Amino acid sequence: MKYSRRSLIGSLAALSGAAALPMPAWAMGKMAGHGDGLVRKGMDELSGAKIDLHIAGGRFATGGRSGHAIAVNGTVPGPLIRLKEGEPTLLSVHNMLDADSSVHWHGLLLPFQFDGVPGISFPGIRPGARFDVPLTPRQSGTYWWHSHSGLQEQAGHYGPIIIDPAGPDPVGFDREHIVLLSEFTPMHPHMIMKKLKVSEGYFNRQKTSATDDYPLSAEERLMWGGMRMMPTDIADVSAPTYTYLVNGHGPEDGLELAYRPGERVRLRIINGSAMTFFNVRLPGLPMTVVQADGQNVRPVEVDELQIGVAETYDVIVRPTADGAFALAAESMDRSGMAQAVLTSRPGQKASFPALRDPPLLSMVDMGHGGMDHGGSGAKADAPMDHGEMDHAAMGHAMPEAADAAGGHDMGTMDMSGGMNMRDTSLLPATVKVGPGIDMVAMNPQDRTGYPGLGLDKVAHRVLNYRMLQSLDMDHHKREPEREMVLHLTGNMERYMWSFDGRKFSAVGDDPIRFGFDERVRVKLVNDTMMAHPIHLHGMFFELVNGQRHHQPKKHTVIVQPGSSATFDVTSDEPGDWAFHCHLLYHMHAGMMQTVSVAFPGGV
Repeated sequence: MKYSRRSLIGSLAALSGAAALPMPAWAMGKMAGHGDGLVRKGMDELSGAKIDLHIAGGRFATGGRSGHAIAVNGTVPGPLIRLKEGEPTLLSVHNMLDADSSVHWHGLLLPFQFDGVPGISFPGIRPGARFDVPLTPRQSGTYWWHSHSGLQEQAGHYGPIIIDPAGPDPVGFDREHIVLLSEFTPMHPHMIMKKLKVSEGYFNRQKTSATDDYPLSAEERLMWGGMRMMPTDIADVSAPTYTYLVNGHGPEDGLELAYRPGERVRLRIINGSAMTFFNVRLPGLPMTVVQADGQNVRPVEVDELQIGVAETYDVIVRPTADGAFALAAESMDRSGMAQAVLTSRPGQKASFPALRDPPLLSMVDMGHGGMDHGGSGAKADAPMDHGEMDHAAMGHAMPEAADAAGGHDMGTMDMSGGMNMRDTSLLPATVKVGPGIDMVAMNPQDRTGYPGLGLDKVAHRVLNYRMLQSLDMDHHKREPEREMVLHLTGNMERYMWSFDGRKFSAVGDDPIRFGFDERVRVKLVNDTMMAHPIHLHGMFFELVNGQRHHQPKKHTVIVQPGSSATFDVTSDEPGDWAFHCHLLYHMHAGMMQTVSVAFPGGV
């Protein structure tokens, strides 16, 4: 790509002008009435040399509930965009809302000025305007698109992308289905944000009490109370506020996905939700994972997997006889379930499993390493081999406070009788200490071998990151030239979220800077009690999971509560890119930064 940063930054003014281009009269007429009518559930498929997307308001209804929605081409989700690797297309986005909008092409490799993030890579699409994105796909796989403006994603502004490979597909299958998981709520997303700011536990309907059935001793209840925390604080927003959807259909809609006995059925599972981690299973039918975040992996058979917000997994299932299988996507806090039926005959019913008991946070989830004082019983995973790197020689030695296996008095109690987890002296100098931090992980461990909250003690096979191996071996993998440590920080009571104690601001922020084609090891340390799906725009990274030359490539990684996760990235995509937690309200509250990659020659 023979551009300089100066020429592309200078072109933002031209892009702003492009965003102001009026929509042609035919487009205005075609979409007449879509602004206030009832939008359709499900999605159409678009492909070809030119693809038009029209963003408009409407009403959405499912399960006896209805409310405002943002539909694209009249549906929620918006249309499936089907492309082919190496074949050019023009994506033309028309904004028919009375507010600015945008589309981010999640996981796609393209020049940064078309990435679709207002305030970082382009000015946004004004009301009544359109924005054109010329794209020649350089990859294949399962991806998705969504708004990056305001909180529009919560209201229905999202849809799937499939890019078929230019050559033979290494995944053999006879039939495929999109499984796009999301949520619907009649509550306006800005009202949800307001309620979270007033009381972060506003939507938690699983609070502990002296008379509940949670397996906690009196001593444990006193401990949690002394820390002003709840072991059931798993999800910020959940059922009954949300109705969980598959392809826009709620559980009462009876969505059916067809198969013929003996077929290899490819399920392209996309978590397009705003705030929900899903645990996905088809009881009685194993799943073979063949792709993660659009990248092919060595097949691995499991019975259940947890998919974080913004992740994708492709799985193969092979039902050998007539029947119906329940596709159950249970929310991580087990308050509700998205449902569809994989069936060989229309109208066949499947028996869905009951919601399981809610999981409980443990001392491990508070960043206390291998200690477990009850709750979920989750154990820290075995230490990871992150390679034989001389961090001190690179000038990026790890802060002892974040990595020491011991050296802390784990029994230190604060005046209320709870563990002292607010000792900010443990944080390195790079973290801005202030009211935005109310917890510090004392002994965070790498937990890439952990299957997810509530799934560590189930009797069947559950996917974890250490089971993922890239399909192709990288024989020429470069060692990282330097290491960077970033802390995921927050104040749960005040609903403040950040990187290194700094909330995102589009003006005046000093970005995270990478040289062109630099090889960097990034360690994420989660100082909070929430799992965070962290997404890097514009580039794939390699998850450091013990697989060495088969480290899987991903664009999103779940960093478990009170733990760490590490990835290697080669910064070969110049420009300014968003880097953020993909929990929508966490990002909106400040957990986002800009990654700035230099152009060749440092221009």
